[in-house]
Amino acid sequence: MTSYRDLFRAPGVLRVVVSQLVARFPAGMLSLAALIHVERVHDSYTAAGLVLAALAIGQAIAGPLSSRIFGRFGMHRVLLATLVVSGVSILALALPGLSVGAYAAIALVCGLSTPPVQQAARSIYPSLVNPGARGALFSFDASLQEVIWILGPVLTTFVSLSINSSLGIVMAAVFLIGGGVWFITTEQISRAVALPPTGRFGSVLVSPALRLAAVIGFLICATISMVEASIVATFGHGGAQAGIILGIFCVGSLAAGLYLGRKRIGRWSTARRMSIVCVGLALATLGTGFWWLTATIFLAGLGVAPVIAALTQMTSSGVPAADVAEAFGWTTTAQLIGVAMGSAVAGALIDGPGTQAAMAGATAVAVITCVVALAARRGQPGAPTTEEELVAAGYTKAA
Repeated sequence: MTSYRDLFRAPGVLRVVVSQLVARFPAGMLSLAALIHVERVHDSYTAAGLVLAALAIGQAIAGPLSSRIFGRFGMHRVLLATLVVSGVSILALALPGLSVGAYAAIALVCGLSTPPVQQAARSIYPSLVNPGARGALFSFDASLQEVIWILGPVLTTFVSLSINSSLGIVMAAVFLIGGGVWFITTEQISRAVALPPTGRFGSVLVSPALRLAAVIGFLICATISMVEASIVATFGHGGAQAGIILGIFCVGSLAAGLYLGRKRIGRWSTARRMSIVCVGLALATLGTGFWWLTATIFLAGLGVAPVIAALTQMTSSGVPAADVAEAFGWTTTAQLIGVAMGSAVAGALIDGPGTQAAMAGATAVAVITCVVALAARRGQPGAPTTEEELVAAGYTKAA
């Protein structure tokens, strides 16, 4: 942890990292909150899945496009405009008694207006620290973001199931607005100047590393969301047991991510880390008891954050510095679609065969993810950590 402490001695680093983390919390909350809310209103997981599909479509369009226009309209203006629209639309999604079509239309707007906070943060990271510390910063950010994907659902589960389903969505809006304002008003963001992209829109996808990161990101996030939905459905509307299990998932994932986050990624790293997830979920399909699921889901969690850390390093090293914002736009889109689509598929399985079918489905997706990582292991570069590697990628030394 010494290198992490040294990292935050650089001016502005801690504020940027923490503020963007808070602003991005809805990424790990909104899909599950909407799933619970719409299911309670219409008594159908299938209806909730349709709403999540609309959210995913909007996010798919917004991710790379909004970060792409940083250079034209300015990072600060794009973030502010999307924050206002997104905040209002999320609050509208919390309204009770709307039709499925109305919820889907609002969810589409939510997705289209998703603020590109992650892309903005990671595009300015290289300017905040000197070359030798940039690898540690990328790794720490990748590990810390697991709080979003795991702790976010824990909070959502407790609030939406134990108190009120609308309140779960409102809570996501509060995190977005509060964290977004904090992030936008940081000095580093207010004075940031986005570099012009090196090619046409979408040209970054020619990078094999970026395509691989997007595919694996989609699959791992689909796996996580299917696990969440299965746990919630297994323990009904009580909320406490489901929240505890997801909390244990968070502890295992975050601890493993911080422990392994600074290690350089090799060809076998992603597949090895993903195999832990596969084993844990395979064991979870064998029973529905509280203690059994607590132990097996904890085991599965040990591999999640390290996999996402590997994907972040792959993305940051796979494109030139000027294209990092758009690259993370594509990978973020892939991950958010994975969350929404995983919840939708899990909802259909829960309404059909049952909750264990959803867990089995999550296990199957995890196995597919491991196979993809194993088959494409030769195309997995590590994050640039030396000054020579960073200069070659197009980064310049921090002022």
